[in-house]
Amino acid sequence: MSTGLTDGDLAAHLADTAGKLLIAVRESGLLSLKALGKAGDATANQFLCHALREQRPDDGLLSEEEKDNPARLDRSRVWIVDPVDGTREYGEARTDWAVHVALATDGAPALGAVALPGLGEVLRSDRPGVVPPAPARLRMVVSRTRPAREATEVAEKLGAELVPMGSAGAKAMAIIRGEADIYLHSGGQYEWDSCAPVAVALAHGLHCSRIDGSPLVYNQADVYMPDLLICRKEHADMVLKEIAALD
Repeated sequence: MSTGLTDGDLAAHLADTAGKLLIAVRESGLLSLKALGKAGDATANQFLCHALREQRPDDGLLSEEEKDNPARLDRSRVWIVDPVDGTREYGEARTDWAVHVALATDGAPALGAVALPGLGEVLRSDRPGVVPPAPARLRMVVSRTRPAREATEVAEKLGAELVPMGSAGAKAMAIIRGEADIYLHSGGQYEWDSCAPVAVALAHGLHCSRIDGSPLVYNQADVYMPDLLICRKEHADMVLKEIAALD
């Protein structure tokens, strides 16, 4: 059954619905924290993958929770999803977790939707808004459990305030929402961690790259993505210069 939705509407609908499913699983009150994470991941993943295979049968698919199918490498259009970005935060009923649904076209992050179910919000690449201006003192989002050395050192050089936060999607969306200004990550990620957030960030006019300034390329055979920088364009050169100057 095809719904005739545009790619943008499909991505947003999938992310929003998966987020609502995840909240329903958590609110059942039947699962301990560890089991909740597994059940939430599995439930959201099954929904997203079945829906995408039905709605876009000719496209490739890459999901964190699904066995990788190398056939995607031969496809121009590949959906890249993260059913729960920030499993710990989801389980703890925090707001800094997300659902990622992205479409990569010929390796580029062409379209994305990031749901923030704890905030009841879905940010979309096809409906960009205005990013609030930066304050006098910049704010850098970092992992709330293990801030990367590079991020903390660059923040110190820039005199930026550190803002601890959970998932990658939540960190990237914090810039769009006006809660932060720089997201510098060097601790290693995978394609599903950043494809949707990067697509949404790019559509909102932000700078997105590797920390050496090179472009982010998706639908690769090796889905590991070591590092990432998302910030306002006016701050990009300054941040990249400080990264390059690190020992």
